[in-house]
Amino acid sequence: MAVVTRPVEYHHGSVRLQGLLSWDDAWAAPRPAVLVSHAWIGRDPFACGKAQDLTKLGYVGFALDMYGDGRTGSGPEENARLMQPFMEDRVLLQGRIGAALNAARAQPEVDPSRVAAIGFCFGGLCVLDLARSGADLGGVVSFHGLLSPPGNTAGRQIGAKVLVLHGYEDPLAPAGQLTALASELTEAGADWQIHAYGGTLHAFTNPRANDPAFGTVYKEIAARRSWQAMGNFLAEVLN
Repeated sequence: MAVVTRPVEYHHGSVRLQGLLSWDDAWAAPRPAVLVSHAWIGRDPFACGKAQDLTKLGYVGFALDMYGDGRTGSGPEENARLMQPFMEDRVLLQGRIGAALNAARAQPEVDPSRVAAIGFCFGGLCVLDLARSGADLGGVVSFHGLLSPPGNTAGRQIGAKVLVLHGYEDPLAPAGQLTALASELTEAGADWQIHAYGGTLHAFTNPRANDPAFGTVYKEIAARRSWQAMGNFLAEVLN
């Protein structure tokens, strides 16, 4: 009985993508799966580690790739350059994460009828857009995600349940955007929850986040509380 991983190659149009699948080799039957959508850096060890942490909770984890070939940025400037095309073209973003959903469902270890997605920072925006696009999945969880609406999903109903875990002092997605998101989700008929953590900035789940001037600071208690909230949510939407 052990957590094992393997790379998964999949495609969105002509772009080759490199995901990482994590599961327990003791499982005899397909299990519910959770996609992990990475922050602006790309599919890095943090995202892959979260996929393995999800396996310890009983789920197949799938660390997806938004940029292609498992590419990661070397710092803020390159990270922003990699992310920007998706911020400017949300249809592209929605198609790219939709390809990841299809790839995860196609894996033999996965029960395709029980899938959810979580995302961090940029990845939080990606999973929110997956729900906004009308994708058929159990639920999505945004950790300190970007929140701006895409502009192409107004009037569309959201069937996936939504959990937003957010720092109330996050300068990259201020508290006023939480209110706007609540109105948007309500209008779309979503089953939604928003948990706001006081005195908490952006990237609070990442121990490497330590740049108060930029607004990214790790906070252990918020990281722990948010992971517990996610666990409760996944138990509801995937079982």
